[in-house]
Amino acid sequence: MNYPIFCNRTLNLKKIKMIGLDMDHTLVRYHSENFEQLVYDFSVKALLANNNYPSLITQLKFNYDKAIRGLVIDSQNGNILKLSRYGLIKKCRHGTRLMNHAEQTKFYRSTYVDLNDHNYMAVDTAFSISLCVLFAQLIDLKDEFPELFPNYKQIAVDVLSAVDYVHAQGEMKAHIIDNYKDYIKISPEIVHGLRRYTSYGKKFFILTNSDYQYTKQLLKITIEPFLPPGEKLEDIFPYIITLANKPRFFYDNLRFLKIVPETGHMTNLDGKFVPGIYQGGNAKALTQYLDIEGDEILYIGDHIYGDIVRLKKDCNWRTALVVDELADEIKRQQAAQPIEFEIIELMKVKQTLETEYAWKVTNAGHERDENIQQELQKIDHKLSHLIIEQDKYFNKKWGKVFRAGAEETFFAFQAERYACIYMEKLLDLLSMPPVSYFRAYRRMLSHEQLG
Repeated sequence: MNYPIFCNRTLNLKKIKMIGLDMDHTLVRYHSENFEQLVYDFSVKALLANNNYPSLITQLKFNYDKAIRGLVIDSQNGNILKLSRYGLIKKCRHGTRLMNHAEQTKFYRSTYVDLNDHNYMAVDTAFSISLCVLFAQLIDLKDEFPELFPNYKQIAVDVLSAVDYVHAQGEMKAHIIDNYKDYIKISPEIVHGLRRYTSYGKKFFILTNSDYQYTKQLLKITIEPFLPPGEKLEDIFPYIITLANKPRFFYDNLRFLKIVPETGHMTNLDGKFVPGIYQGGNAKALTQYLDIEGDEILYIGDHIYGDIVRLKKDCNWRTALVVDELADEIKRQQAAQPIEFEIIELMKVKQTLETEYAWKVTNAGHERDENIQQELQKIDHKLSHLIIEQDKYFNKKWGKVFRAGAEETFFAFQAERYACIYMEKLLDLLSMPPVSYFRAYRRMLSHEQLG
């Protein structure tokens, strides 16, 4: 099923001349649970081989549902946090153990988190689930066997290094290619959509942090088999940029290297930037080489920071965010909607009673109104049960990806602020007309909502 495109900032596809695509989890989609399991398994092996972790960790089991995208690791204290858009801690676990509100408040004192503090690590990458689950489990082991493990901060550094290592070295990638049906979603419709857009004059380029050989193998599996006879990969993607080093690509001044497809050898780019395969480079130079304005480029990626936030801060390209969890979140939200409506109506009644109570106790000659207090207690009791029932529809450990109580999560805030549009998958956009006009809803300020 293709869901609609969700729009934060008005976007007219008529004005877009070039569409850039991240590869992993955007152009090439993975079976997320299988992929995260693989990352987890290889990361455990890396910790054993590279960091001399005890063999005890081989007893750990991966569970995909133990984390969600957008959480934050407090590496200093061994905690995992779910934040609101303002950085307010809405939920906290020490390792896998949930802290109650009183314990959380006592521990942090200030319940707001400054993500500029290097002790905090936002887990918003393509491998965030495996990283977060493994970190939490190792914190539990550290607390149980303190003499066998380094301190919390070092555990966080080691897990992140292990995950980076397995993505950089070739063993895991070779396993994915050899068993691609287990890990990669094959979709001929992607090629049909790309060709339909090119027939309207749109041009595509790939901009990926993956190396040339892995990129070549993935495209051979997912794109080339579905091209019509006589058509080549370069007819769809005249420019392919590998090892782009995002997010540095968007703000640094790295040089482009030209790759010879037959050999994989590289040379410095001297002279004209022509269609072909490249490594490295930077966004400013690419925009100049393509001889178009920055706002005539739409870049689509899945990494909120590496693909979207830093791009929007440093370039004037347009942005589109792919959120693989979006379809599941929408389905759960729709199933829980009757409870949500009950909560909204009860909150309206509660607000009216609270206002009435406030006036009564502040006006001269009136004492506390026990009847109103009793009604408020009944409402609070009912609300607490409704919220528990509503939470059952979502992740049992962390709840919604986009909501933290009544507020948006920090991940949702970043998506809203920096992504012009967002969607579950690339095919959602490619299924739309290439000249679509996406209009953002007019946001109402609080005072504008008065009748």
